[in-house]
Amino acid sequence: MPSCLIYLGIMLAVIILWFVLVKRPVYEAVFLSFLLLLTITGTWGNVLGYIDDALSTSLLYSMVAFVAMSIILTKTKIIDSCIAIILSLVGRLTGGAGYAAVVASSFMGALSGSGPGNVMATGAITIPAMKRSGFPAELAANIESNASYMGNMIPPSSNIVAALGAFTALYPQLNLTTGQFWIVLWGISLWFIVQRLVMVWGFCKYYKVKPMSKDELPNLKETLKVGWKGMLLPVIILLPFVLDYFFKDTFFTARLGAEGAKYLSSSILLFIGGSAAIFACFATEDKSVVKIQNLAKMFADGVKTIAPSIGVCVFGYMIGALFKDLNVAAEMGNIIAGWNFGKFGTVVAVCAITCFMGMVIPGSSLVVIFGSMFITVLDGAGCDPLLAAAMLPCICGVMCGITPPLGLGMYAGMTLAESDFGKTFKNNLWWVAAQFILQVAVLMGWLPVLGM
Repeated sequence: MPSCLIYLGIMLAVIILWFVLVKRPVYEAVFLSFLLLLTITGTWGNVLGYIDDALSTSLLYSMVAFVAMSIILTKTKIIDSCIAIILSLVGRLTGGAGYAAVVASSFMGALSGSGPGNVMATGAITIPAMKRSGFPAELAANIESNASYMGNMIPPSSNIVAALGAFTALYPQLNLTTGQFWIVLWGISLWFIVQRLVMVWGFCKYYKVKPMSKDELPNLKETLKVGWKGMLLPVIILLPFVLDYFFKDTFFTARLGAEGAKYLSSSILLFIGGSAAIFACFATEDKSVVKIQNLAKMFADGVKTIAPSIGVCVFGYMIGALFKDLNVAAEMGNIIAGWNFGKFGTVVAVCAITCFMGMVIPGSSLVVIFGSMFITVLDGAGCDPLLAAAMLPCICGVMCGITPPLGLGMYAGMTLAESDFGKTFKNNLWWVAAQFILQVAVLMGWLPVLGM
């Protein structure tokens, strides 16, 4: 058996045993698999180098900034007013609560980059509204969870930061800017938002659901008066990347030079999360939340949220550095390429592999450890490497969140909807299948993508 499959099998076995069966945190499982692999491969002498590689990437600090930003956005409740505006606009449509769940969760995901947190924040409002409109509980749970997990593929998710790092490491000569990468990601995300809206429409026809009650609809004038500041958040977060994409060559390079424009583009990730968090502190109606002592307590309480996410990424980077020394990704890539499936077969195989691995490995870890290998394999099969890199957060991060047993989004939605597991699981299979088919269509280049 090829050594890469042995090492991968060991990692999967430890994660399944520790996370799925023992029910311990996934960062512990990833760390234990790293220690076991060091022991088996006799590479303890290089452990400091692997740790240095993991901690020296600037992308890691960008991830911390965006996770911290999501905590502030949630605690200041500035997002709640944005959701109310969306509900007031689309809730009056037939099945409007479902459309509102998709739009609001996509909006929330674009700001927070969160999965389960997104389900709990928006689902607390949209799931009861869907159930009262005639949506079955299991459908309401899956609409919310599948929409919320688009936060893993809509910037500024940490999965996206890792995917950008994988691409720039493979193709440094292309000088891809963060703005260029994000435009492609938004272009991809639009297709998946449309797919979810179409599925809501279809289920609404099947179950004959109704519009939201007029008594439940927020007043648009009042919600705009209260929440208009929150609607500026997407501008603050997204505008720098749009400007970087459209004016890098004509404006920034002309004034800063090629190197200056390059470093300006790279630094956007480092300050945009802080800028959005500061704006949220000024814009929130409840100023007591953002007092110094309350902010300190907020982050102290939020350590439980930040630490596991960052721990998974750090330990994932460490395994990635170890696997690079062992040529695991390269060997595995050669095996897949040796199957000679052609472009379509390779795309289906990669999507199937990420779906299977995502059942037990978090999406961020998949991107960090195997992202470069997937890009190389897809590139070799004839896919555009930039499109392959931009799809990593989708085929890894989103699929991981909606596919059991690691499908935390489904469990979070099921809890809020109080739905039956069996019915929720069966209904979820429709969403997983649609996600898979659209992934293949995008990677094959059958659909036009903004920025490509």
